[in-house]
Amino acid sequence: MKTKFLIALVLAILPRGLAVAAEPTTSDVVIYGGTSAAVTAAVQVKQMGKSVVLVCPDKHLGGLSSGGLGWTDTGKKEVIGGLARDFYHRIYLEYQKPEAWKWQSQDSYGNKGQGNRAIDGENRTQWIFEPHVAEKVFEDYVGEYNIPVHRDRWLDRQSGVEVVDGKIVSIRMLNGETYRAKVFLDATYEGDLLAAAGVPYHVGRESSAQYGENWNGVQTGVLHHQHHFGNLPPISPYQTPGDPGSGVLPRISADPPGEKGAADHRVQAYCFRMCLTDHPDNRVPFTKPDGYDPSQYELLARIYQAGWDQTFRKFDPIPNRKTDTNNHGPMSTDNIGFNYDYPDASYERRREIIREHETYQKGWLYFHVTDPRVPDEIRTKMQSWGLAADEFTDNGNWPHQIYVREARRMIGQYVMTENELQKRRATPKSVGMGSYSIDSHNVQRYITPQGHVQNEGDIGVSTGGPYQISYDSLVPRRSDCTNLLVPVCVSSSHIAFGSIRMEPVFMILGQSAATAAVLAIENGTDVQDVRYEALQDRLVADGQVLEYEGSDSGGAGLRPGDFSGVVLDNTSAKLDGSWQTSQANGPHFLTGYLHDSNTNKGNSRATFEIKLDAGTYDVQLAYPANKNRATNVPVQVTHADGSDSLTLNQRNKPAIEDAFRSLGRFRFDAAQPARVVIGNQLTDGYVIVDAVRFLPVKTGE
Repeated sequence: MKTKFLIALVLAILPRGLAVAAEPTTSDVVIYGGTSAAVTAAVQVKQMGKSVVLVCPDKHLGGLSSGGLGWTDTGKKEVIGGLARDFYHRIYLEYQKPEAWKWQSQDSYGNKGQGNRAIDGENRTQWIFEPHVAEKVFEDYVGEYNIPVHRDRWLDRQSGVEVVDGKIVSIRMLNGETYRAKVFLDATYEGDLLAAAGVPYHVGRESSAQYGENWNGVQTGVLHHQHHFGNLPPISPYQTPGDPGSGVLPRISADPPGEKGAADHRVQAYCFRMCLTDHPDNRVPFTKPDGYDPSQYELLARIYQAGWDQTFRKFDPIPNRKTDTNNHGPMSTDNIGFNYDYPDASYERRREIIREHETYQKGWLYFHVTDPRVPDEIRTKMQSWGLAADEFTDNGNWPHQIYVREARRMIGQYVMTENELQKRRATPKSVGMGSYSIDSHNVQRYITPQGHVQNEGDIGVSTGGPYQISYDSLVPRRSDCTNLLVPVCVSSSHIAFGSIRMEPVFMILGQSAATAAVLAIENGTDVQDVRYEALQDRLVADGQVLEYEGSDSGGAGLRPGDFSGVVLDNTSAKLDGSWQTSQANGPHFLTGYLHDSNTNKGNSRATFEIKLDAGTYDVQLAYPANKNRATNVPVQVTHADGSDSLTLNQRNKPAIEDAFRSLGRFRFDAAQPARVVIGNQLTDGYVIVDAVRFLPVKTGE
C-alpha cells in the first residue's frame, strides 16, 4: 500500500509535460502529423475497420488547408476524388448555412470557387474558403469517426524511433509518451519521422542531369511569372547604387548563384498565407512588430521607385470580405533565402526561422502602411486592410502554420520526376493524380554579373494535363524500412514536387497511403508487397481517380498558323452544355482540347462560325484519337448550298498532316457565315472538340 501511495504521489507532482505513460499507446496504424493528409489518412483507416491514432506537434488540424491557404490550387478538379473531394463538398455545405455569412452576403460573393453542378450532382464542392471553416471540417472528421488525436506531441528525433529488423516498432515523444503500431505514416511537411527512422531523403535541388529533367537545378536566366526583376529597370543591389564597395542591401545574397542546371542545397521560399480583411468591423490594423527595421525593406523601396504597381495582385478574395494573400512580385511575402536549414534544423532553430519569417512579413506590411517611400496610392490602400479578427484567434490573428512549400523528400522505391508529370515516361501503380502546373517559388536573390539584383528559382511549367502518382513513391526502399508510408514528403525530385505539393494531392495521397497500410496489415505483408490490383480496386471503390482520359499519353500544342487555310482552335467555339478541358492526349492545338466527359448526351454542342471568302473549301476536324472516343460524333456543316449532317469516328487517327480528318468539300459565299457544329447526341464514347480547318480547294483539284 505504501509503495502504491508513493508512486501516485510522484506522478501527481511531476510536471504535466514530463509525465510518462505507464504503457505505450498501441493501435493498428499511427499517423505522425496533423496535416490535411494526416486527417484523410486517419479517416480512411477507420473506414476500413482498423484502429488509428493521430500524434502531432500541431494544436490545429489541417496544416495549410486550415492555416490560410483557402484559395485552393487545384488544377483539374476532375482528378480530385475520394475523401479529398468529400472535404471540399463539406466546405460547400458549410457555406450553405446562413450563419456562415457574417461579414458579407452570400449573393454578393456569388458562386466563386464552386464546382460544376453537372459533374458533382448533389455533391457540390467549394474550393475557396476561410481558415476557420476548413478547421471545423477537419475537426468534424475526427469527431465523427472517433479518431484519437494527441496534440502538441513532438517526436524525439534523436533517439525516439525504435527500428528492429527494418520495421518501426515504436515512436517516442519528447514528453516520454510512446506509440506502437503495425504500420506508421509520416504525414508531416518536414518528414521528421522518416528521417528519424533512417530513411534516406533529399533536401534542395538535384541537378537537371540526375533524373534527365529540364527544370531542376539552378535556373539562372529563367524568368517565370512576375516574381523577378526582369520586367523592371535594372536595380542596384548595393547600399550606394552602383558602388559594390558600399556593401550589399539586406536580403540579397552576395554568393554566386551557381551554374544553370547544377544541384544545390537551397530550398524554395516560405511565407505565411495571411487572412486579411478590409471590413472595418473585423479588421485588426497592421502594427509594428518587435525587431522591425525599415532598412530591411530598402530594396522594396527601390522596386516601387522603379515602377512596380502590382502589390495587391494576389489578395485573392475568399468569403466574408477576406483574402488568402500570397506572394506576388520581386519582393513580396516570400522570405527568400532564410529557410535553407529549416528541413534538418532542430525544433528550437525552426522556431527561430519561423519567428524571422513572421517578423519579416509583419514588417513588410508595416512598411507599406507607414513608410513614405511607398507610393501614396498603395500606402493608402494598404491602410484599409488588416488581419481578420475572427481568424487564428489564439495566435494574434496570425496563421499558425508557416507555408513549408518543400522540406525533405524521401528517396523511396520510385522517384517521381518531371518526366512522369509531363508524360514522357509512364507512371507505374497509380494511387492518385495531380494536375497543377510545376510550380517552384524563388530560391535565392543574387547579384548578376552586370551588377543588378535578380531572383532565381521561380518556375511555372505546364504538366500537359493530369498525371499519375506512383504508389512506390509513397514507400521507402525495402532495405530502408518495411512498415512506413509517406504521403507528403514523397519520393520526388524538387521540380516534380513543385506540382505534387498541392493540398488536394496531399489529401488524395493520405487516403491512398492509409488504404495500403490497412491492406498490408490484413495480409501480413510489408508495405512494399501490397498487391497493387487489390489496392487499385479499393481506391477506385472509394472514389479515388487513378487515371483520366488517356492520361498516360502526351502531346505538344500545335499552332494554327503553322497550317495552311483557316484554322479555328476550340477557344473560338461557342459552347453549350458541359465541356471539360484536357491536355492528356496529343497532338492537339494550343493549350488543349475539350471533351464531353462521356456524359449528358444530347445536351452539349460546340459551334464554330466564321465568314470566308467565296469559294470551295475542304472542311476538316482535328482531334487526338483514342480508343475511348465516340465512333458516331454528329457534325453539321452549314454552307452556301444548305446544311449537311455527318458522323465522324474519332477512334480513327486523323490522316491529313497527322492532325486533320476531312468532312468533305463545301461551297461557301460571303452572304452567310460558314458554320460547323459538333454535338454529342447518342454518341458511344468521348466527344472531342479541338480545331476546325477550312482549306481552300483550287479550281481543277
